[in-house]
Amino acid sequence: EKGELDVGEGHVLHYRIYGNPNATATALFLHGGPGAGCFPNHARFFDPERYRVVLFDQRGCGSSTPKGEVKDNDTWRLVDDIEKLRLRVGVAR
Repeated sequence: EKGELDVGEGHVLHYRIYGNPNATATALFLHGGPGAGCFPNHARFFDPERYRVVLFDQRGCGSSTPKGEVKDNDTWRLVDDIEKLRLRVGVAR
């Protein structure tokens, strides 16, 4: 599964979901930076039978848009983006 999430302020996050869609555990993977983004091989760190794995490109990174943008891009907005993504993909707290 893949998708995009408009998080506001002109930023749209790109995400992909791998692994077991019925898993009781979900791993939300944060990539390094700056600007790198996620790659499908990042999902390999998790057992695909036991986990649903959510990979996403943070603001300004990877396939998220606008690429390379640093305006309205800070730690607290990243935390808020993660919460919006959690709700979008249905991950319990």
